[in-house]
Amino acid sequence: MKKILIINGHPDKESFSFALSDSYKKGAKFSNAKIKEINIRDLNFNPNLEFGYRRRTELEPDLLKAQVKLKWADHLVWVYPIWWSSVPAIMKGFLDRVLLPGFAFTKRDNSLFSDACFIGKTARIICTLDQPARYYKWIYGNPSHNAIKKGTLNFIGVKKVRITTIGPIRLSKEKYREKWLKKIEKLGKMNK
Repeated sequence: MKKILIINGHPDKESFSFALSDSYKKGAKFSNAKIKEINIRDLNFNPNLEFGYRRRTELEPDLLKAQVKLKWADHLVWVYPIWWSSVPAIMKGFLDRVLLPGFAFTKRDNSLFSDACFIGKTARIICTLDQPARYYKWIYGNPSHNAIKKGTLNFIGVKKVRITTIGPIRLSKEKYREKWLKKIEKLGKMNK
């Protein structure tokens, strides 16, 4: 039985990202997967990695719980909007504070290389845009996709990462959104 963690990075609980998370969860429940969630907006933590890696910043209880969930999961589902070709600030702060050396990767002594700690996990990124997905890909080069997939998830060992890009959301009609909610529910049923 697959263990799925749904991580929502949108700061607004009334957003389309939350509807997408619910659709994925509904589908995953249908498949009898074990499901846990992290709604980053509900966590109590300082998103600023104040000292970088020079000095340790103690993790708040919510971040310690998040780390337990991240380790538990086989499949990580990240749901968020793309803002300024990146992720929302609260999600970036979450990544900075949670995916630390010794947890998500291990630094090698006297080396610039590190060892990944999330080997064997898979991921699905579900992100929204206010522009067509093709435009984001061909004009901008998918910068947030590269940052999250390659610079973050691949770096910590999650090699199999699928991406679903939904856009444009701004000015979209209800029918368009409903179509996407059904597609995302289907992905949840397939645990992909």
